[in-house]
Amino acid sequence: MPNKSEQIKNHFWIILNVVLVIGGLFLLVTGKAIWKNSAAAYPARTISVSAEGKVVVAPDLATLSFSVVSQGKDPVKLQEDNNTKINTAIEFVKSQGVEAKDVKTADYNLSPNYHWDEKTRVSSIDGYTLHQTVIVKIRDLSKVASILGGLPARGINQLGGVNFSIDDPDKFLNEAREEAFTKARAKAEAMAKYNGVHLRKVVSFNEYGGGYPGPIYYAKEASVGRGGDMALPPMPTIEPGSQEVTVSVNVTYEIR
Repeated sequence: MPNKSEQIKNHFWIILNVVLVIGGLFLLVTGKAIWKNSAAAYPARTISVSAEGKVVVAPDLATLSFSVVSQGKDPVKLQEDNNTKINTAIEFVKSQGVEAKDVKTADYNLSPNYHWDEKTRVSSIDGYTLHQTVIVKIRDLSKVASILGGLPARGINQLGGVNFSIDDPDKFLNEAREEAFTKARAKAEAMAKYNGVHLRKVVSFNEYGGGYPGPIYYAKEASVGRGGDMALPPMPTIEPGSQEVTVSVNVTYEIR
């Protein structure tokens, strides 16, 4: 008959075996659940496709800048003369249908001009230069040439380059995005058909590259005479051309 020590040892091994069996069953069940969930989250069989959507758009906004650069001995008189020319030019621009919200003063800089005397080795103020710049947005592109042509006669002696852009690119970006995803779906369906499989749900997707077009520049800044009495040569016909709004996408599908 086993003694008390042997009985305790036997009970210990029985309990240990029971714990191991229960633990093994627990790991088996949870392991299967984890594997099942993992397999569901990350399908083993997938295909990935890329596509691009593109919309060709005619620019609908022109932006230009113009300035009056004046020099003189009397800063008060200088400002009066410069402001008169700028205000006259702004009134002209507004008369062409440009709204006040699209006219903005971008720079107003009055600075002294210094003269260096070689004999006395002393620098002194010899006059002043006033530089005033206005930026204008023109939404009626048929007015661009007439505005450019009419500014010099109103005292403007510096014209900035004109650039053409799209006022609301998000609208066209959405159109390009829709086209890109439609192409991606069609491409994936064709690939699945050729390989004898079927598409299921979308596993992942992302968008990259492309985006908004940059502005198209018409001309660089040009000086047209200090006093504004030098007429510009005849303005060419303004052709804003077209711009492309593009979106590239990548889509991964589960297959069976």
